[in-house]
Amino acid sequence: MNRSIILFLACAAMSACAIGVNAAQENVVPENATAAELVEICRRTIPADIEVEGRLVLRNRRGMVQAEYSYRMVRKAGGTDLKIFGKDGAEMEFSREGRILGTDVTWSDITLDYLWWNDFAFDKERESESVHGQKCLVIIMRSGERLVRVWVDRKTGALMQAEEFRGEKSVRKLWGTRIKKFGDRWAPNVLEVETTGSGHRTKITVEKLT
Repeated sequence: MNRSIILFLACAAMSACAIGVNAAQENVVPENATAAELVEICRRTIPADIEVEGRLVLRNRRGMVQAEYSYRMVRKAGGTDLKIFGKDGAEMEFSREGRILGTDVTWSDITLDYLWWNDFAFDKERESESVHGQKCLVIIMRSGERLVRVWVDRKTGALMQAEEFRGEKSVRKLWGTRIKKFGDRWAPNVLEVETTGSGHRTKITVEKLT
């Protein structure tokens, strides 16, 4: 998974400037873009080299914190390195399979590896939908039994929202709720990941981005 990408830069933004794309580049998606063209544009919205630090906060339906971890992710051309730390600063071991330390977040959620799957097509039943007021194109990405539906901004090609399915059942959804400017780049700094029917969700905060 050496071309993995990070969740925090690609996920939902509240406006065109919020997705980290220069205003002069807002209309980069051709009007009649194919699914392949749109996916390639979406992939290019992610910086190649980046370091991110922040927190994972697991909360129940009432908003009470059940677990909290800090993380550091470094992405370079050779791949992505993710480390999770407990409250005492000790590094925590976790599996790339399933949820990370009981949170709603998985390795796949963070790396968004599904954007590099080669089996994809427009979702014809969802031709014109909006996320946070932004008109989107909806694409279904497939790999074996896994299916991820992604909402991509019609103007910029940036990913606005994603939902993973197993068979016909929704198992996970991710979206952004706040944005912040890091240097000269706007990016989501608060994201939510929810496992369907779990009764809890996990907030991902981005506190440092270089």
